[in-house]
Parts: sequence; structure tokens; C-alpha cells
Amino acid sequence: MTTMLLKSPLAGWVLPLDEVPDTVFAQGMAGDGVAIDATGNMLHAPCDGEIVPMQAAKHAITVRTPSGHDIMMHVGIDTVQLAGTGFETLVQPGAKVKSGQALLRFDLDLIARRAKSAVTPILLTSEGVILRRCESRLVCVGDFLLELAAVAGTSPVHSAATGPVHHLSRFFAVPFDHGLHARPAAQVAAALRPFGATVTLVSRGRTGNAKSTVATMSLGIHCGEVIEARAVGSDAAAALAALAGLLAPASGPTHTPSAASAAAKLRETSDTPVRIDAVVASRGAAVGIAVQLAEPEMAVVEQGVGLAHENAALHAAVGAARARLQRLADTAMGEQQAILAAHVELIQDPELADRAEAWLARGKSAGYAWRESVRSTIYALKELGDARMLERVADFRDLENQVLRALAGNDPDAVRTLPDRAILLADEILPSQLVALDKRRIAGICTARGGPTSHVAIIAAALGIPALVAAGSRVLAVDDGTALILDADHGVLYLAPTEAERAAMEHKLATRAARHVADVAAAQPDSESADRVRIKVYANLGGLAEAAYAMANGAEGCGLLRSEFLFLERHAPPDEDEQWREYQGIATALGKRPLTIRTLDIGGDKPIPYLPLPREDNPALGLRGLRTSLWQPALLRTQLRAILRVKPLDQCRILLPMVTDLDDIRTVQRIIDELRRELGIEKGPSLGAMIETPASALLADQLLREVDFLSIGTNDLSQYTLAMDRGHPELAGRLDALHPAVLRLIATAAEAANRHGKEIAVCGGLGSDTAAIPILIGLGVHEVSAVPATIPRIKRVIRSLDSTACRDLAQQALVCANANMVRALVERWTSAPTPASPGVTP
Repeated sequence: MTTMLLKSPLAGWVLPLDEVPDTVFAQGMAGDGVAIDATGNMLHAPCDGEIVPMQAAKHAITVRTPSGHDIMMHVGIDTVQLAGTGFETLVQPGAKVKSGQALLRFDLDLIARRAKSAVTPILLTSEGVILRRCESRLVCVGDFLLELAAVAGTSPVHSAATGPVHHLSRFFAVPFDHGLHARPAAQVAAALRPFGATVTLVSRGRTGNAKSTVATMSLGIHCGEVIEARAVGSDAAAALAALAGLLAPASGPTHTPSAASAAAKLRETSDTPVRIDAVVASRGAAVGIAVQLAEPEMAVVEQGVGLAHENAALHAAVGAARARLQRLADTAMGEQQAILAAHVELIQDPELADRAEAWLARGKSAGYAWRESVRSTIYALKELGDARMLERVADFRDLENQVLRALAGNDPDAVRTLPDRAILLADEILPSQLVALDKRRIAGICTARGGPTSHVAIIAAALGIPALVAAGSRVLAVDDGTALILDADHGVLYLAPTEAERAAMEHKLATRAARHVADVAAAQPDSESADRVRIKVYANLGGLAEAAYAMANGAEGCGLLRSEFLFLERHAPPDEDEQWREYQGIATALGKRPLTIRTLDIGGDKPIPYLPLPREDNPALGLRGLRTSLWQPALLRTQLRAILRVKPLDQCRILLPMVTDLDDIRTVQRIIDELRRELGIEKGPSLGAMIETPASALLADQLLREVDFLSIGTNDLSQYTLAMDRGHPELAGRLDALHPAVLRLIATAAEAANRHGKEIAVCGGLGSDTAAIPILIGLGVHEVSAVPATIPRIKRVIRSLDSTACRDLAQQALVCANANMVRALVERWTSAPTPASPGVTP
């Protein structure tokens, strides 16, 4: 038996593995050894050896000893998320090194701030035995750490499986956020350890032993990548089954010969289409073929060629990207225009520029400096722990890519050619990607990540493109050309449907399209139910550009103008004149129809840079809506003065967001009265309060003594009632405003409004949901404000309803146990024409 000594590669405190704050390392899945809580910032070679190549793993280095031991040193826990930031490799893969030689320099302060822990495991990841180890003491670089023995003939423990040798192969998609880095690679090795079969992973033409953590890491396998696992042995099937418990199933390699063969593979074990459940971001349905939009990360050179040169290059690239965004914004409309305008502001943010300049001053290239600056912002957003802020990460990735493309000299306006009826699949789709594509060829969108309020989701909804998000990594394994049905009404993507299934959906879509044409043609008259109950249908607007579209779709006015479009993504607030011009323009476009202007609704998920809010552990429960306006009343006074200047003033209604306190309403009314006197106005506009919390719903009867109308924001009302963040991708599918608890609060508010003889509206997402319309009418809501595109269909549904039957339906809904039961109730009610059920087809 031969032995060898390993010296400490770091200065610090040595601790046993079971004290490492990570299960994979603590349980020895990645290998046996010790860990060091470092006090220095340099990693050294523990012995003579050779550097094992490990793709894109700056945070970890493996040294292979002359005796064949693999010694992996993993600096920090969860440092893979830093993507190399804070690490400087001093040796090249394959290099011969001497004991004590410096291998890696790292920023210990940065790791301590951003990573889960700075503890560094030192592991034997190959065959061998640790005879002695140093633990629970301080060490210096070069002190004794481990004594190893190489035992001839050792092999992993495996089951005593017998029988014929099988050669099997199976494809998997990698679901881990950062690919097969140390921890998931160790989990793969641990899962395969009990089996005798040899398992090899194949990725992009390279192979590695799946039972070796280092070999798997060396393949550099990314999240969403489809890999092949080849198993040889009598228990090969069992080994591959064990892998299936960790990895996602995939239909095969991305270069399969045809969509037909992919479809055959997908259906070979089932008579029904493979389905992937997801979260609805933009309702609708589509039949088409899969088009993967994955784009490789752009490579950047770290070291610059001179500060002046790199600074000029970065300035030019940012300017070119900004100019392109401005051109796109100038020709866009509605939500798309607002998002592009926001990107114009973000790309010239002084914080991004300052951080990039700091990297340039350290000798880095323009591309490296820009990427580090943007990614530090992304990290800060992730640290907030707010699901809505996580959805803004895609916007910054978009800005990163646009500037890097400009630096590389790539044509920013090059448009990828899409096949007809393309259903786009991607980990996430960046706004600039979607804007650059030919929308006429896009049938639908499905992404592995993202949330229903991401900017791409908003753009898709504005364009009328059905979209699903948060579908998981399985969508990344779908081959280009695979036939798909995207059902964004029910949150399902169907893979490889039969011709009969496709034909059935095609018929459904054709019927829906024909019905939409008829709905638009009949949308202009005011709407009332079949028994002559008047139901007003207004539009939710986000700016002047949407007003004409809303009128063309039959909107009877604006039930909610989100005035934040004037305040967000800029460095100073709009002055009174700018606001007045916008409000007056919208009022004029509406042709004297009602215009309901919601005062500035900021805080929580909508911060603004010129109004720094105090740090809050839970922004959703802090300074939001009216609370923020009263905290900084100067903004509120300016906005109210601008509204009071609109002519005719009686066309306007003022709506106060996030009202929970009667005194807040009284304060605003006093401000309005003061401003009226200043402007010489005898009578002010109607004043309303939003019902967005259980508190305001329960106090509706008292609120109505102070205001002229109520408007229910069902998005916030649902999240506060059900205690679910409405921006959280994992909870989005469960957050449904048709939940009986939410409906009971709506019923309470509606009953109070009807008792006081005052109007009550629904302006949240439920107002655009045709399944909810009969229940809302049954609860006593006679005004809805909806997304403009849905108004023609909503009017058709209203005209077919009987209000008495709706009241009966609403009472049944109130006693259901959950939202799914309510939706099933409505579906049965609308699909079976009876005297109490008019047979409406939403």
C-alpha cells in the first residue's frame, strides 16, 4: 500500500465535513475529506500534480496526483451562482503544478457577502482511503492536512446483480439552475454508486464517467441541456432509473432526424399527448411546431487593451443599444412602448455606468466591465427576495446582451427566420428578442422560467399571443419541429398530439376567431343583460396609445388609468403640465366617456428611483399606494392639480389605491378642496376608493360615507386574502380570484355599495375573465373594467345572461370549497342550457 501526504491549500480553521452547511458535502456524496473556513484569499496546490480540466468552474479546482488521486477544492458553498465573479484562475487546465503553488485568487469578502458560506471542502473524489486527517484546528498554507492510501482493486460498492449484460441508452434534460456543477454532479455519482453498471454521460461529443463527480463537472453541462446516459451492465436499467429520479426526461438529442420521429418517441408509451403543466401568462390557444430560442452566452475577454480604448468602446456600444431601443419605443404602442421606454432609461442608469467604469479602471475589457456591472444589479434584485423583482432580472439580462452584441459588432436588427405557426420555447425570452421576431409567425410562447407579470408576459398579452411560463426544464428538451398544442386557457402544453387532436383544436380556434370577428362588430352598443340590467364595460388603460384601441373594441370609458406609466423608469417625476397634457389627451380620445384616474400606486413591486423608500422586510405590507403618496404629499398634490385642470372635469373620476383607513380618504379630500379653491373650481370630480385588502372590503359600508364609488382590485385582494404573493411564479397557478374567500369579500363590498346606492366596479384581473362575469353580476357588481382586447367577448357574454340566474349561480359559488370547484361550477352552468343556465360559451 502506497501513501501520500496532502498539505493545506488554505490558511484557516479545519472542520469535519459533517459541519459543512450543505447536505451534499456534509454527507460525503461528493467525496471524503475535510473543509477549511478560510482566512486568506489564495488557494494553493496541496501536492505535486496536474490540473484537471473543469469547464466553466472558476470556483473549484481539481488536482490529479501522480498516484491517480483526484483532489477537488471547492471554494465556498453555492459559489457557482457567482458565475466566476470574484475568482481569478492562476493556472491553465492540464498544467503541471508543484506543491504550494498558487492556483486561484478569490475575493473572500465578496464570497462572504454573496454565497451561502465561505467554507471550502477539500475532497478525495476518486478511489482511495484517507488514513489520517487534520480537524478542528487552525492551519497555515503548507501544514499537514490529509494522508491518503491508494488501495489496489477498490471499486464502488454495488449490488450483486447478475444476469445478461445490457447496453442501454436514455436521454435526460438537466434541471439544475447552474447545470451539473459540484453538488448535483455529486448527487448523480451517489445515486449510481450502488449499481455495478458502468454509466457514461455524453454531452456535445464529450464523455465522462457519471460515477465521478470531477468527470461529470469536467463536461461543463448547462441547465436545460439534453444529455445522453449510456449504461452497460446487468443492472443497467436500474442505474438509468436511478438517474431518472434526479434528471428530467427528454425525448432525445436536439439533432433528431425529424419531428415525426420525435413525436413517435414521445407517444410510444402512451395513447395521449405528453403534457407539461405551466402557468398562464397570456390566455388563448395555438397549434404549431416547436422552435427553441436558446442563445449561447456571449463570450467576453476579461483583460482590456487600455482604459481609453475600452471606455470609448463601451460608451459607443451603450449609445448604439440605447438608440436602437429608442427607435423601437418610438414605433411601439401601449404596454410594449412603455416597456421599451423603461429599457431606454435603464440602459443609461448612472449606477450601471459607475460600476462598469470601476471595472474598466482595474484593466478589464469593456465587455467584461459591462457584464459584471449588470450582474451585480441582478444579484441585488435576487437578494431582495421579492418574486416580482426576480421577474425584472430578464430585463437586465436583455440589456447585458444588447450591449455585448453591439461590442461584438453583431447586427442588432437581424431577425431570426421563423417557420409559420412557431411556438417559441426557451428558458426565458427577453423583451428585445420578442420585439425583433416576426410576430405574424408566432403562434404561442412557453418558457421554462418567468412569471405571469414579467415584461415578456405583458408584451405577449398586448400582442394577443398565447403564453405560458414557469413550465420547468422539460420544455427545453423538446426538439425543434415537434408538433405542439399550447392551451393557455388551462395552462398546458401538449407534445406530439395526433392528427385528430390537432384537427379538433384547429376547429376550436377557427370557431373562436370567427366569433371574435362577430363580437367586435357588435361591441359598440352599451351592454345590458338579457333581462335588461345595465352592465357598464370600461377599459383598463396604461397610456394614451391604448385609448383608441379600447374605443374600437367597444369600451364605454376608462375604469382604470394606471397613472404610474408617467412616473416609472425615469430620474425625476413628471411636472404638473406634463401630467395634465397626458390626462387631457386621454380624456379627449375617450370622447367625453368617463375617465377614472388612479393616483400614483407605487411602493411594493413598483419602486421609483427619485423617491427612495425605506428598506422594508415585506414591501407588500409597507408603504404602498395611497400610504406612499401621503408619506410624500408633494407628488400627490401635483398629480391632483393636473387632474383638476382636465376639461370637462366632470368626465374625470379620481381613484385612490390601497385604502385601509378612513382618515386617509379625508386627508385627500381636504387636499382636493384646497386645490379647487386655488384653481377656482366649484365642484370637484367623483372620488373613489379601491378595495384591495380584506380590511377595505369589510369596511366598505364606512368607506362609502366618504367616497362616491368603489373599485375592486382583485389581483391584490386575492393575494392579501389568500396570503400568496401574486408575482410568485410557483404560486401563480394557485392564486385565483374566484376563490370563495375572495368572492365573499366582493359580495360584502357589493352589498354595501348597493345599500348606499353607489357604484361598485371590478377593475382587477377578474374583470377580464369571462368565466367570472356571471358571478360578478350575481353578486351585484354592475361595472367591470377589462383589458381592451377582451371587451367584445365580455359584452357578448353579458347580453346572454339573466341576472336572476346569475344570482343563483353566485350563491352556489360562495359555498364552494376552492377556486377549482367554482370554475367547474361555472363551466357546467354555461355548457348546459336550461332556464337557469343560458348556455353561454365564453
